[in-house]
Amino acid sequence: MTMSLSSPFSLLPLILFFFASPLLGSPDPSTIYDHLHLHGLPIGLLPKNITRFSIDSSTGRFQVFLDQPCNAKFENEVHYDFNVSGRLSYGQIAELAGISSQELFLWFPVKGIRVDLPTSGVIHFDVGVVDKQFSLSLFESPPDCTAADPVDQTFAFNGASVDLDGPFSKETQNLQLEDSEVRATS
Repeated sequence: MTMSLSSPFSLLPLILFFFASPLLGSPDPSTIYDHLHLHGLPIGLLPKNITRFSIDSSTGRFQVFLDQPCNAKFENEVHYDFNVSGRLSYGQIAELAGISSQELFLWFPVKGIRVDLPTSGVIHFDVGVVDKQFSLSLFESPPDCTAADPVDQTFAFNGASVDLDGPFSKETQNLQLEDSEVRATS
């Protein structure tokens, strides 16, 4: 079949398609990785094989459902709970829950993630006590994630358990005082 260019109308459908296709927009994102990308975030912030998620496009609130808690290794170990949730906006995830980062032997909840300037090559993790910076290149693709137990957000201090998300308890303060008194009398 040959196409005759003798009629100006024969090229009209092709020209209309060429100029109208950008106006049609891109299809709705079908994966959580698509949503991260559309919000200027690297897709490697979440582990591989996430198929169940929900997102409210008007508020940016999202929830990701994993089959089991798992750990991934970047510069630090990162733990993902059964559910990860937060609020997506361009260049950041706020009100983040369900991700923890290990620093030395302690686990700290990641409360937010942001990319100030994509050209800087740096991504920031807000872990409450400090703002950790990592290279964006670490998060270019979703990491493999190995099965893990849920992370307990507490650690032992002189035999008492301290919640990293809450204030020190009266009992812990008393243990600190008793420990100081024992050292002073030694």
